[in-house]
Amino acid sequence: MLTQPLSSAPSTSLSPSPSLVNWAGNVDFGATRLHRPASLGELRRLVARSPGIRALGSGHSFNRVADTSGELVRLDGLPPLVDVDPANRTVTVGAGMRYADFLTALHRAGFALSNLASLPHISVAGSIATGTHGSGDAHRCLSAAVTALELVGPDGDVVSMRRDSLPEVFPGAVVSLGALGVVTRVTLEIEEAYEMEQHVRVDVPLDGMADELDEVFRAASSVSVFTDWLGEHASVWLKHRRDRPRGRWAGGRPADRAMNPVPGMPPESSTEQLGVVGPWFERLPHFRPELVPGAGEELQSEYYVPRAAAPAAFAALRGIGPVLAPLLHIAEVRTVRADDLWLSPAYGRDSVTFHFTWIKDLAAVAPAIVAVEELLLPLDARPHWGKLSSMAPSTVVAGYERAPDFARLMRAHDPDGKFGNALTRSLFPAAIAR
Repeated sequence: MLTQPLSSAPSTSLSPSPSLVNWAGNVDFGATRLHRPASLGELRRLVARSPGIRALGSGHSFNRVADTSGELVRLDGLPPLVDVDPANRTVTVGAGMRYADFLTALHRAGFALSNLASLPHISVAGSIATGTHGSGDAHRCLSAAVTALELVGPDGDVVSMRRDSLPEVFPGAVVSLGALGVVTRVTLEIEEAYEMEQHVRVDVPLDGMADELDEVFRAASSVSVFTDWLGEHASVWLKHRRDRPRGRWAGGRPADRAMNPVPGMPPESSTEQLGVVGPWFERLPHFRPELVPGAGEELQSEYYVPRAAAPAAFAALRGIGPVLAPLLHIAEVRTVRADDLWLSPAYGRDSVTFHFTWIKDLAAVAPAIVAVEELLLPLDARPHWGKLSSMAPSTVVAGYERAPDFARLMRAHDPDGKFGNALTRSLFPAAIAR
Protein backbone atom coordinates (compact mmCIF):
# COMPACT_ATOMS: atom_id res chain seq x y z
CA MET A 1 0.00 0.00 0.00
CA LEU A 2 1.27 3.45 -0.85
CA THR A 3 0.94 6.34 1.55
CA GLN A 4 0.45 8.65 -1.44
CA PRO A 5 -3.32 8.67 -2.14
CA LEU A 6 -4.32 7.76 -5.67
CA SER A 7 -7.51 8.56 -7.51
CA SER A 8 -10.04 5.75 -7.39
CA ALA A 9 -10.56 6.10 -11.14
CA PRO A 10 -7.82 4.68 -13.39
CA SER A 11 -5.79 7.22 -15.28
CA THR A 12 -3.04 7.05 -17.86
CA SER A 13 -0.37 8.60 -15.68
CA LEU A 14 0.12 10.24 -12.33
CA SER A 15 3.05 12.46 -11.50
CA PRO A 16 4.91 11.19 -8.46
CA SER A 17 5.74 13.37 -5.51
CA PRO A 18 8.31 13.06 -2.72
CA SER A 19 5.59 11.27 -0.70
CA LEU A 20 5.55 8.27 -3.07
CA VAL A 21 6.86 5.66 -0.66
CA ASN A 22 6.46 1.99 0.14
CA TRP A 23 4.04 0.62 2.73
CA ALA A 24 6.53 0.94 5.58
CA GLY A 25 7.60 4.43 4.54
CA ASN A 26 11.31 3.57 4.51
CA VAL A 27 11.76 3.68 0.70
CA ASP A 28 11.20 6.83 -1.37
CA PHE A 29 10.66 5.70 -4.94
CA GLY A 30 12.89 7.43 -7.46
CA ALA A 31 10.59 7.04 -10.47
CA THR A 32 10.08 9.92 -12.86
CA ARG A 33 6.41 9.04 -13.27
CA LEU A 34 3.75 6.68 -11.91
CA HIS A 35 1.20 5.22 -14.35
CA ARG A 36 -2.07 3.43 -13.66
CA PRO A 37 -3.46 2.11 -16.96
CA ALA A 38 -7.09 1.11 -17.27
CA SER A 39 -6.68 -1.52 -19.98
CA LEU A 40 -4.20 -4.02 -21.34
CA GLY A 41 -3.93 -2.03 -24.56
CA GLU A 42 -3.04 1.10 -22.63
CA LEU A 43 -0.42 -0.83 -20.68
CA ARG A 44 1.10 -2.28 -23.86
CA ARG A 45 1.43 1.17 -25.45
CA LEU A 46 2.92 2.57 -22.26
CA VAL A 47 5.56 -0.17 -22.02
CA ALA A 48 6.43 0.03 -25.71
CA ARG A 49 7.20 3.75 -25.61
CA SER A 50 8.96 3.82 -22.23
CA PRO A 51 12.76 3.59 -22.12
CA GLY A 52 12.64 2.15 -18.60
CA ILE A 53 9.69 0.87 -16.59
CA ARG A 54 8.87 -1.45 -13.69
CA ALA A 55 5.68 -2.72 -12.10
CA LEU A 56 4.78 -1.73 -8.54
CA GLY A 57 2.48 -3.96 -6.51
CA SER A 58 1.14 -3.26 -3.05
CA GLY A 59 4.42 -1.71 -1.89
CA HIS A 60 5.06 -4.28 0.85
CA SER A 61 8.75 -4.77 0.05
CA PHE A 62 11.17 -3.16 2.47
CA ASN A 63 14.06 -2.66 0.05
CA ARG A 64 14.44 -1.22 -3.46
CA VAL A 65 13.45 -4.33 -5.42
CA ALA A 66 10.52 -2.41 -6.98
CA ASP A 67 12.27 0.95 -7.35
CA THR A 68 13.47 2.49 -10.60
CA SER A 69 14.97 5.67 -11.97
CA GLY A 70 12.58 5.28 -14.90
CA GLU A 71 8.80 4.92 -14.70
CA LEU A 72 6.55 2.88 -12.43
CA VAL A 73 3.26 1.27 -13.36
CA ARG A 74 0.53 -0.02 -11.07
CA LEU A 75 -1.87 -2.65 -12.37
CA ASP A 76 -4.70 -2.29 -9.88
CA GLY A 77 -6.59 -0.15 -12.40
CA LEU A 78 -6.88 -3.01 -14.89
CA PRO A 79 -10.21 -4.89 -14.98
CA PRO A 80 -10.27 -7.50 -12.21
CA LEU A 81 -10.03 -11.11 -13.34
CA VAL A 82 -10.91 -14.28 -11.44
CA ASP A 83 -11.31 -17.21 -13.85
CA VAL A 84 -11.76 -20.58 -12.14
CA ASP A 85 -11.06 -23.64 -14.29
CA PRO A 86 -12.48 -26.65 -12.38
CA ALA A 87 -11.37 -29.17 -15.00
CA ASN A 88 -7.71 -28.19 -14.80
CA ARG A 89 -7.89 -27.17 -11.14
CA THR A 90 -6.50 -23.71 -11.74
CA VAL A 91 -7.54 -20.11 -11.24
CA THR A 92 -6.30 -17.26 -13.43
CA VAL A 93 -6.22 -13.86 -11.72
CA GLY A 94 -5.13 -10.35 -12.56
CA ALA A 95 -1.53 -9.97 -11.44
CA GLY A 96 -2.17 -6.56 -9.91
CA MET A 97 -4.88 -7.89 -7.63
CA ARG A 98 -4.24 -8.64 -3.99
CA TYR A 99 -4.81 -12.15 -2.68
CA ALA A 100 -7.58 -10.77 -0.47
CA ASP A 101 -9.40 -9.58 -3.61
CA PHE A 102 -10.21 -13.07 -4.93
CA LEU A 103 -10.07 -15.53 -2.02
CA THR A 104 -13.78 -15.30 -1.22
CA ALA A 105 -14.79 -15.82 -4.86
CA LEU A 106 -12.49 -18.83 -5.13
CA HIS A 107 -13.96 -20.33 -1.96
CA ARG A 108 -17.52 -19.81 -3.17
CA ALA A 109 -16.61 -21.71 -6.32
CA GLY A 110 -15.64 -24.63 -4.08
CA PHE A 111 -11.87 -24.27 -4.35
CA ALA A 112 -8.87 -23.11 -2.34
CA LEU A 113 -5.17 -22.34 -2.49
CA SER A 114 -2.93 -24.69 -0.55
CA ASN A 115 -1.17 -21.89 1.28
CA LEU A 116 -1.17 -18.17 1.94
CA ALA A 117 1.26 -15.63 3.37
CA SER A 118 0.80 -14.03 6.79
CA LEU A 119 -0.75 -10.96 5.20
CA PRO A 120 -3.33 -11.48 2.42
CA HIS A 121 -3.27 -7.83 1.34
CA ILE A 122 -0.15 -8.24 -0.81
CA SER A 123 -0.30 -8.22 -4.59
CA VAL A 124 -0.21 -11.52 -6.46
CA ALA A 125 2.53 -10.54 -8.91
CA GLY A 126 4.72 -8.89 -6.29
CA SER A 127 4.49 -11.88 -3.95
CA ILE A 128 5.34 -14.29 -6.74
CA ALA A 129 8.22 -12.21 -8.11
CA THR A 130 9.96 -12.15 -4.71
CA GLY A 131 9.37 -15.74 -3.55
CA THR A 132 7.04 -14.84 -0.68
CA HIS A 133 5.86 -17.79 1.43
CA GLY A 134 3.58 -19.02 4.17
CA SER A 135 4.46 -21.91 6.45
CA GLY A 136 4.24 -25.68 6.53
CA ASP A 137 6.45 -28.71 5.99
CA ALA A 138 4.37 -29.66 2.94
CA HIS A 139 3.99 -26.12 1.58
CA ARG A 140 6.23 -24.55 -1.03
CA CYS A 141 6.44 -20.79 -1.49
CA LEU A 142 3.44 -19.08 -3.12
CA SER A 143 5.32 -18.82 -6.41
CA ALA A 144 5.47 -22.60 -6.75
CA ALA A 145 1.69 -22.70 -7.32
CA VAL A 146 2.10 -20.79 -10.61
CA THR A 147 1.40 -22.85 -13.74
CA ALA A 148 1.23 -20.01 -16.29
CA LEU A 149 2.14 -16.35 -16.70
CA GLU A 150 1.14 -13.62 -19.13
CA LEU A 151 3.41 -10.61 -19.34
CA VAL A 152 4.02 -7.55 -21.47
CA GLY A 153 7.48 -7.56 -23.02
CA PRO A 154 9.72 -4.61 -23.94
CA ASP A 155 8.05 -3.97 -27.30
CA GLY A 156 4.57 -4.04 -25.78
CA ASP A 157 4.07 -7.60 -26.97
CA VAL A 158 2.04 -10.03 -24.86
CA VAL A 159 4.06 -13.11 -23.93
CA SER A 160 2.41 -16.24 -22.55
CA MET A 161 4.45 -18.81 -20.65
CA ARG A 162 3.24 -22.17 -19.33
CA ARG A 163 5.03 -24.71 -17.20
CA ASP A 164 3.79 -27.63 -19.30
CA SER A 165 4.97 -26.15 -22.61
CA LEU A 166 8.21 -24.54 -21.41
CA PRO A 167 9.44 -26.90 -18.68
CA GLU A 168 13.10 -25.97 -19.13
CA VAL A 169 12.61 -22.20 -18.88
CA PHE A 170 9.44 -21.66 -16.89
CA PRO A 171 11.05 -22.26 -13.45
CA GLY A 172 13.31 -19.30 -14.18
CA ALA A 173 10.50 -16.94 -15.11
CA VAL A 174 8.35 -17.09 -11.97
CA VAL A 175 10.53 -15.57 -9.23
CA SER A 176 11.86 -12.91 -11.59
CA LEU A 177 12.24 -9.76 -9.44
CA GLY A 178 10.19 -7.98 -12.12
CA ALA A 179 13.10 -8.16 -14.55
CA LEU A 180 11.46 -10.03 -17.45
CA GLY A 181 8.45 -7.81 -18.12
CA VAL A 182 5.20 -6.54 -16.60
CA VAL A 183 3.21 -9.58 -15.50
CA THR A 184 -0.51 -9.10 -16.18
CA ARG A 185 -2.09 -12.52 -15.49
CA VAL A 186 -1.13 -15.43 -13.28
CA THR A 187 -2.55 -18.94 -13.27
CA LEU A 188 -2.38 -20.80 -9.96
CA GLU A 189 -2.96 -24.39 -8.90
CA ILE A 190 -6.07 -24.88 -6.76
CA GLU A 191 -7.64 -27.69 -4.79
CA GLU A 192 -11.03 -28.41 -3.22
CA ALA A 193 -12.03 -25.96 -0.49
CA TYR A 194 -11.32 -27.07 3.06
CA GLU A 195 -11.92 -25.92 6.62
CA MET A 196 -9.36 -25.12 9.29
CA GLU A 197 -9.08 -24.29 12.95
CA GLN A 198 -6.35 -22.32 14.68
CA HIS A 199 -4.84 -22.84 18.11
CA VAL A 200 -2.11 -20.94 19.93
CA ARG A 201 0.15 -22.52 22.52
CA VAL A 202 1.99 -20.23 24.91
CA ASP A 203 4.77 -20.64 27.47
CA VAL A 204 6.62 -23.03 25.16
CA PRO A 205 10.24 -23.37 26.40
CA LEU A 206 12.43 -21.73 23.77
CA ASP A 207 15.65 -23.48 24.70
CA GLY A 208 14.19 -26.90 23.97
CA MET A 209 12.69 -25.88 20.65
CA ALA A 210 15.70 -26.66 18.49
CA ASP A 211 15.73 -30.27 19.71
CA GLU A 212 12.11 -30.88 18.70
CA LEU A 213 11.73 -28.83 15.55
CA ASP A 214 10.41 -31.74 13.53
CA GLU A 215 7.72 -32.51 16.10
CA VAL A 216 6.71 -28.85 16.39
CA PHE A 217 6.39 -28.26 12.65
CA ARG A 218 4.63 -31.57 12.04
CA ALA A 219 1.98 -30.64 14.61
CA ALA A 220 -0.25 -28.82 12.09
CA SER A 221 -0.60 -28.00 8.42
CA SER A 222 0.87 -24.54 9.02
CA VAL A 223 3.00 -23.69 12.05
CA SER A 224 4.63 -20.44 13.19
CA VAL A 225 6.92 -19.92 16.17
CA PHE A 226 7.02 -16.41 17.64
CA THR A 227 9.83 -15.21 19.92
CA ASP A 228 12.04 -12.24 20.73
CA TRP A 229 15.11 -14.54 21.09
CA LEU A 230 15.67 -13.32 24.65
CA GLY A 231 12.78 -14.54 26.79
CA GLU A 232 12.49 -18.06 28.10
CA HIS A 233 9.29 -18.87 26.20
CA ALA A 234 7.85 -18.75 22.71
CA SER A 235 4.30 -18.94 21.37
CA VAL A 236 3.41 -21.41 18.65
CA TRP A 237 0.54 -20.85 16.22
CA LEU A 238 -0.98 -24.05 14.84
CA LYS A 239 -3.29 -23.97 11.83
CA HIS A 240 -4.99 -27.36 11.43
CA ARG A 241 -6.68 -28.57 8.28
CA ARG A 242 -9.79 -30.48 9.28
CA ASP A 243 -9.20 -33.03 6.50
CA ARG A 244 -5.66 -33.89 7.62
CA PRO A 245 -4.34 -35.76 10.68
CA ARG A 246 -2.77 -33.75 13.48
CA GLY A 247 0.67 -34.18 14.96
CA ARG A 248 1.16 -35.16 18.57
CA TRP A 249 3.28 -32.26 19.79
CA ALA A 250 1.61 -30.24 22.56
CA GLY A 251 4.27 -28.15 24.26
CA GLY A 252 3.53 -25.30 26.62
CA ARG A 253 -0.12 -24.67 27.35
CA PRO A 254 -3.11 -23.66 25.21
CA ALA A 255 -3.91 -19.96 25.07
CA ASP A 256 -7.20 -19.14 26.77
CA ARG A 257 -7.89 -15.96 24.84
CA ALA A 258 -7.42 -14.55 21.33
CA MET A 259 -3.98 -13.15 20.65
CA ASN A 260 -2.03 -11.00 18.20
CA PRO A 261 1.32 -12.35 16.94
CA VAL A 262 2.92 -9.15 18.24
CA PRO A 263 2.79 -9.06 22.06
CA GLY A 264 0.76 -6.18 23.41
CA MET A 265 -1.11 -5.52 20.16
CA PRO A 266 -4.91 -5.91 20.06
CA PRO A 267 -6.17 -9.25 18.71
CA GLU A 268 -9.05 -7.87 16.63
CA SER A 269 -7.02 -7.82 13.41
CA SER A 270 -5.83 -11.40 13.87
CA THR A 271 -7.52 -14.40 12.28
CA GLU A 272 -9.82 -16.31 14.62
CA GLN A 273 -8.29 -18.74 17.10
CA LEU A 274 -9.37 -20.95 20.03
CA GLY A 275 -10.31 -23.80 17.71
CA VAL A 276 -13.19 -22.03 15.97
CA VAL A 277 -13.68 -23.74 12.61
CA GLY A 278 -13.66 -21.57 9.50
CA PRO A 279 -12.72 -21.55 5.81
CA TRP A 280 -9.09 -21.85 4.76
CA PHE A 281 -8.68 -18.21 3.71
CA GLU A 282 -9.84 -16.98 7.14
CA ARG A 283 -7.31 -19.12 9.05
CA LEU A 284 -4.14 -19.49 6.93
CA PRO A 285 -3.07 -15.82 7.20
CA HIS A 286 -2.25 -14.29 10.57
CA PHE A 287 -4.34 -11.22 9.76
CA ARG A 288 -7.93 -10.94 8.59
CA PRO A 289 -8.43 -10.54 4.83
CA GLU A 290 -11.33 -8.14 5.27
CA LEU A 291 -9.31 -5.66 7.33
CA VAL A 292 -6.89 -3.54 5.33
CA PRO A 293 -3.85 -2.59 7.45
CA GLY A 294 -2.55 0.94 7.56
CA ALA A 295 1.05 1.99 6.96
CA GLY A 296 3.45 -0.23 8.85
CA GLU A 297 5.58 1.20 11.64
CA GLU A 298 8.15 -1.52 11.13
CA LEU A 299 11.08 -2.84 9.10
CA GLN A 300 11.60 -6.47 8.11
CA SER A 301 14.38 -8.87 7.21
CA GLU A 302 14.22 -12.64 6.69
CA TYR A 303 16.55 -15.53 5.88
CA TYR A 304 15.98 -19.04 4.51
CA VAL A 305 18.29 -21.60 6.14
CA PRO A 306 18.58 -25.27 5.07
CA ARG A 307 16.40 -27.45 7.28
CA ALA A 308 19.36 -29.39 8.63
CA ALA A 309 21.03 -26.16 9.80
CA ALA A 310 18.00 -24.91 11.75
CA PRO A 311 19.21 -26.11 15.20
CA ALA A 312 22.50 -24.27 14.70
CA ALA A 313 20.60 -21.14 13.64
CA PHE A 314 18.42 -21.36 16.76
CA ALA A 315 21.47 -21.58 18.99
CA ALA A 316 23.22 -18.73 17.21
CA LEU A 317 20.28 -16.34 17.41
CA ARG A 318 19.60 -17.28 21.00
CA GLY A 319 23.17 -16.24 21.73
CA ILE A 320 22.57 -12.67 20.53
CA GLY A 321 19.10 -12.36 22.08
CA PRO A 322 20.16 -9.32 24.15
CA VAL A 323 21.12 -7.53 20.92
CA LEU A 324 17.96 -8.46 19.03
CA ALA A 325 15.14 -8.19 21.57
CA PRO A 326 15.25 -4.40 22.20
CA LEU A 327 14.93 -3.80 18.44
CA LEU A 328 12.21 -6.33 17.69
CA HIS A 329 8.46 -6.12 17.55
CA ILE A 330 8.59 -9.90 17.09
CA ALA A 331 10.52 -12.63 15.29
CA GLU A 332 8.90 -15.59 13.52
CA VAL A 333 10.18 -19.02 12.50
CA ARG A 334 8.45 -21.01 9.74
CA THR A 335 9.16 -23.89 7.36
CA VAL A 336 9.06 -23.97 3.55
CA ARG A 337 9.27 -27.02 1.32
CA ALA A 338 11.83 -27.09 -1.50
CA ASP A 339 10.92 -26.04 -5.05
CA ASP A 340 12.52 -25.86 -8.50
CA LEU A 341 12.24 -22.10 -9.14
CA TRP A 342 15.67 -20.74 -10.03
CA LEU A 343 15.57 -17.66 -7.80
CA SER A 344 13.35 -18.99 -5.05
CA PRO A 345 15.15 -18.79 -1.70
CA ALA A 346 13.84 -22.34 -1.14
CA TYR A 347 15.28 -23.59 -4.45
CA GLY A 348 16.44 -27.17 -4.12
CA ARG A 349 16.19 -27.45 -0.35
CA ASP A 350 13.65 -27.69 2.45
CA SER A 351 14.12 -24.57 4.53
CA VAL A 352 13.44 -22.99 7.88
CA THR A 353 12.89 -19.24 7.66
CA PHE A 354 13.93 -16.75 10.31
CA HIS A 355 11.90 -13.55 10.06
CA PHE A 356 12.53 -10.33 11.99
CA THR A 357 9.98 -7.55 12.38
CA TRP A 358 12.07 -4.63 13.60
CA ILE A 359 11.20 -1.27 15.04
CA LYS A 360 11.20 1.50 12.44
CA ASP A 361 14.67 2.86 13.17
CA LEU A 362 17.10 1.80 10.44
CA ALA A 363 20.14 3.35 12.13
CA ALA A 364 19.54 1.22 15.22
CA VAL A 365 18.46 -1.90 13.34
CA ALA A 366 21.23 -2.01 10.71
CA PRO A 367 23.95 -3.33 13.09
CA ALA A 368 21.57 -6.03 14.29
CA ILE A 369 20.93 -7.14 10.69
CA VAL A 370 24.69 -7.38 10.18
CA ALA A 371 25.01 -9.44 13.36
CA VAL A 372 22.27 -11.83 12.23
CA GLU A 373 23.86 -12.26 8.81
CA GLU A 374 27.30 -12.93 10.27
CA LEU A 375 25.75 -15.89 12.08
CA LEU A 376 23.42 -17.19 9.39
CA LEU A 377 25.52 -16.71 6.24
CA PRO A 378 27.94 -19.54 7.22
CA LEU A 379 24.81 -21.73 7.40
CA ASP A 380 24.08 -20.97 3.72
CA ALA A 381 21.30 -18.50 4.46
CA ARG A 382 19.50 -16.83 1.56
CA PRO A 383 17.81 -13.46 2.24
CA HIS A 384 14.23 -12.77 1.21
CA TRP A 385 14.26 -10.74 -2.02
CA GLY A 386 11.81 -8.15 -0.69
CA LYS A 387 13.31 -7.47 2.72
CA LEU A 388 16.31 -5.70 4.22
CA SER A 389 19.78 -7.19 3.99
CA SER A 390 23.35 -5.91 4.20
CA MET A 391 24.74 -8.75 2.08
CA ALA A 392 26.67 -7.78 -1.06
CA PRO A 393 24.86 -8.63 -4.32
CA SER A 394 27.67 -10.98 -5.34
CA THR A 395 27.32 -12.85 -2.05
CA VAL A 396 23.56 -13.19 -2.48
CA VAL A 397 23.81 -14.46 -6.06
CA ALA A 398 26.52 -16.95 -5.08
CA GLY A 399 23.81 -18.86 -3.19
CA TYR A 400 21.88 -19.60 -6.42
CA GLU A 401 23.34 -22.16 -8.80
CA ARG A 402 20.91 -21.15 -11.56
CA ALA A 403 21.78 -17.45 -11.34
CA PRO A 404 23.81 -17.56 -14.60
CA ASP A 405 20.83 -19.15 -16.33
CA PHE A 406 18.57 -16.39 -15.05
CA ALA A 407 20.98 -13.75 -16.34
CA ARG A 408 20.74 -15.33 -19.79
CA LEU A 409 16.94 -15.37 -19.50
CA MET A 410 16.96 -11.65 -18.67
CA ARG A 411 19.14 -10.94 -21.69
CA ALA A 412 16.82 -12.94 -23.96
CA HIS A 413 13.58 -11.36 -22.74
CA ASP A 414 14.82 -7.81 -22.17
CA PRO A 415 18.04 -7.23 -24.17
CA ASP A 416 18.05 -3.48 -23.57
CA GLY A 417 17.33 -3.69 -19.84
CA LYS A 418 14.01 -1.83 -19.99
CA PHE A 419 12.71 -3.67 -16.89
CA GLY A 420 15.94 -3.58 -14.90
CA ASN A 421 16.84 -1.40 -11.96
CA ALA A 422 19.89 -0.79 -9.80
CA LEU A 423 19.25 -3.94 -7.78
CA THR A 424 18.85 -6.34 -10.70
CA ARG A 425 21.83 -4.82 -12.51
CA SER A 426 24.01 -5.29 -9.43
CA LEU A 427 22.86 -8.88 -9.06
CA PHE A 428 23.12 -9.87 -12.73
CA PRO A 429 25.63 -7.62 -14.49
CA ALA A 430 26.09 -10.25 -17.22
CA ALA A 431 22.49 -9.66 -18.32
CA ILE A 432 23.16 -6.05 -19.31
CA ALA A 433 23.38 -5.49 -23.07
CA ARG A 434 26.88 -4.59 -24.22
